[in-house]
Amino acid sequence: MGNTDSKLNFRKAVIQLTTKTQPVEATDDAFWDQFWADTSTTVQEVFALVPAAEIRAVREESPSNLATLCYKAVEKLVQGAESGCPTEREKQVVLNCTCILSRILPYIFEDQDWRGFFWSTVPGAGRAGTDELDDDDGARPLAESLLLAIADLLFCPDFTVHSHRRGPDSVENMQSIDSCEYIWEAGVGFAQSPPLNYIHDLNRIELLRLLLTCFSEAMYLPSSTDNSVLNPWVTFFCSTENRHALPLFTSLLNVVSAYDPVGYGIPYNHLLFSDYREQLVEQAVQILIVTLEHDAGVPHQPPSQSSMEEHEAAGPENLFVNYLSRIHREEDFDFVLKGLARLLTNPLTQTYLPNSTKKIQFHQELLVLFWKLCDFNKKFLFFVLKSSDVLDILVPILFYLNDARADQSRVGLMHIGVFILLLLSGERNFGVRLNKPYSVHVPMDIPVFTGTHADLLIVVFHKIITTGHQRLQPLFDCLLTIVVNVSPYLKSLSMVAANKLLHLLEAFSTSWFLFSIAQNHHLVFFLLEAFNNIIQYQFDGNCNLVYAIIRKRNVFHQLGNLPSDPASIQKALQRKRKSPDVISRTSSQETVSMEGSHPAVPAEPGTLKTSLVAIPGADSLCYLDVSIDKLTEKSQVSEDGTMVSVPKMDPLQTAHADQSAGAGTSDTESNSGRDNEDVFYTEAEMERRPLSRAPSTSLWAPTPEWVLSWKCKLPLQTIMRLLQVLVPQVEKICIDKGLTDESEILKFLQHGTLVGLLPVPHPILIRKYQANAGTAMWFRTYMWGVVYLRNVDPPIWYDTDVRLFEIQRM
Repeated sequence: MGNTDSKLNFRKAVIQLTTKTQPVEATDDAFWDQFWADTSTTVQEVFALVPAAEIRAVREESPSNLATLCYKAVEKLVQGAESGCPTEREKQVVLNCTCILSRILPYIFEDQDWRGFFWSTVPGAGRAGTDELDDDDGARPLAESLLLAIADLLFCPDFTVHSHRRGPDSVENMQSIDSCEYIWEAGVGFAQSPPLNYIHDLNRIELLRLLLTCFSEAMYLPSSTDNSVLNPWVTFFCSTENRHALPLFTSLLNVVSAYDPVGYGIPYNHLLFSDYREQLVEQAVQILIVTLEHDAGVPHQPPSQSSMEEHEAAGPENLFVNYLSRIHREEDFDFVLKGLARLLTNPLTQTYLPNSTKKIQFHQELLVLFWKLCDFNKKFLFFVLKSSDVLDILVPILFYLNDARADQSRVGLMHIGVFILLLLSGERNFGVRLNKPYSVHVPMDIPVFTGTHADLLIVVFHKIITTGHQRLQPLFDCLLTIVVNVSPYLKSLSMVAANKLLHLLEAFSTSWFLFSIAQNHHLVFFLLEAFNNIIQYQFDGNCNLVYAIIRKRNVFHQLGNLPSDPASIQKALQRKRKSPDVISRTSSQETVSMEGSHPAVPAEPGTLKTSLVAIPGADSLCYLDVSIDKLTEKSQVSEDGTMVSVPKMDPLQTAHADQSAGAGTSDTESNSGRDNEDVFYTEAEMERRPLSRAPSTSLWAPTPEWVLSWKCKLPLQTIMRLLQVLVPQVEKICIDKGLTDESEILKFLQHGTLVGLLPVPHPILIRKYQANAGTAMWFRTYMWGVVYLRNVDPPIWYDTDVRLFEIQRM
């Protein structure tokens, strides 16, 4: 009964606050204590008892009351951080204030006039007589007091960490406590694993939720490519002002990396017991990706003396980024990599009993964290690629890409997955690791095949290109760049994968496709480059691909003889208008999918998604500019295996440069001159779409000069020479021996050689991912979009005026 009364009193206090026209004095403790002293409310109850309309009403009509409420709540947190919350009542006051601030802060951020409030000093803020609120210049800004109090409370014995007291009478002084001894979990830089305490976990969750809400001011500012504008909350929290920065960073990283959702593997245990650790891990990974974000945008160089001096001159050092970049012990890398791989693989796990094991839902945050680890710590990236452990990251990523390809609400997941693979593919070791046989057989709706991880990658990419939704078309360049990057190292492609690559070439080299959009011929260049790499460097083991090339030799002859006269161009474009789906599933021979797999499905009606919208008036930054020359820099592999940078312009990119303005795409259904709007559609879709929707026709038209400018650069020489040598030999064998069985032909090709017959091998060209302002902006928007959608209980930011992205219902 008492609990009901306390909620009633709390609700009355909220109503009083909204109805009082006169300011309530800050000294009126009897009034303010109603909000936190006598109640025991959960965060869900606070959200229900404090409606959005009432917070806005107080903000507009009684601003001084809202200011006092915020100040008093922060003051209580500061007092709790100083005393160490020795009594249960003090702990409850801190939790109540935490919930109230989590509820109110988004409404402070959404109003431009209020945004500076927390960064101003409150008159008489030193009144509590605390050193924490006083420094040489007077009172601290409220935001700093709040952030420091949260940091202290996250290492408060018997509240959020296990106490080290020697006896019942000894007291731990919060000011002198060494938080490095209280790290939450064993792992990086800490050997002891403290006993699990679900009460501590619940208290940490509330404080981390408030911390995330503080950092979320970024959601209420329009997206900007100016990376010098830093989030002040993150900047202060990750600065030397926060004495707990190192232990907190380590705690968050270790909690995430050590978490095992399956535990002892008892079926259905997740339905019998609440797993508070999962909520903590989810909050921890979100805090990590947000705090590691503000240093993004510029390529993170290994710290040389001069670059470190420049970095300090450019702005304050983010300690979380600093600590992350300095992890170097192999056992720490192994701990983090195995932890991330275990969590990413968790949703893929198959069991005989349906739904018997817990499946985590925060894989998008984990992928962003993995990205940041690789981006800020190159030693970690090299460690990942040093062994086959990288495949434990690759397989889940391919699973998520395949699963999300038909769901437009998960287009951001598609991008982050492809970007990670693009980053990895820039390193030789990644291509080498792909030769490991694939035997795990995760349930994916792809054709059954026997082969390597390279085959899996190619089969999944083919599935994305042929059956994904239309907004994935800007990613085709990236997908094929990954294939090109790894192609010189692929020892033996299966027949399934070889056929998929030839099927893509067949589709991309049709004349109407090549002439319909200015950049489409780049896809053909990429595929030809991949074939050349395999023929020149891995001919011996790739009889399946050679056989597929011989079978589809007409495709190469047609490419070499591509007509370029005006009449042929017009004829091809007319054929486009009545052409059915150019990449049809019937062209693929393998239709049997893996056992246990489910087809990729579109989003359920009503699914919320955050759009990564265009910056007004900047079409080239719609959603994300994924033109491959902006995303990558070229490196040539020299004879000793080292990488040498290649100047930007080359035949492929010269043509690209003129057209790159339209290379972005919008996640909203924007009609901003996107050439890629109508590339692949089913026949029914072709009939539904009015032809006037093709914006490219009025802006750009193919000319004979344009066709000749790139046709003469098609790298067909190696393949034509291969066909010239092998086709007569294969035909002769078939006639002489009356062969109809392809296994005999494969056997012949397997033992054949083209040594001395092919042109001189070309240098291997690798396109490495290169950070730029556009991708940094995209990562920030995507990351906050994920955080917004994942925090629905309570719905922290729901129905507030978020400006970084739009909220859309599918």
